[in-house]
Amino acid sequence: MERDDLIEYSLHGHHDEATGKSIRQKIYKVTLLLTVITVIEVFIGASIKQSSDWWTTVKVIFILLTLLKAGYIVMVFMHLGDERRYLRNVILIPYFIFVLYLIFIALYEGTAVGAAWDKMFP
Repeated sequence: MERDDLIEYSLHGHHDEATGKSIRQKIYKVTLLLTVITVIEVFIGASIKQSSDWWTTVKVIFILLTLLKAGYIVMVFMHLGDERRYLRNVILIPYFIFVLYLIFIALYEGTAVGAAWDKMFP
């Protein structure tokens, strides 16, 4: 009897060259999309100063692009994109709501701490 933990499963790829090619194309597409989004974030962050009036808009753009990347990573690498739409929504929508709630709390508490700091040290 052969032990199950000694079998090398990576040597038993049962797909043809066309399937392998489509898998590689999907990997290239994912890499390119995530790289483009990251380059856009870096370009925006490097070109707009924090003292600018646009900085609040930049932060919102960063949050939205980061949520987009996180959702896409979950859809592709955790194979959630292969599931039915209902299951995807049940998992992703509460996640996005929770992250937006955490961001709201962080920003709200940050302004409260800033106001208290200004009162203590005018």
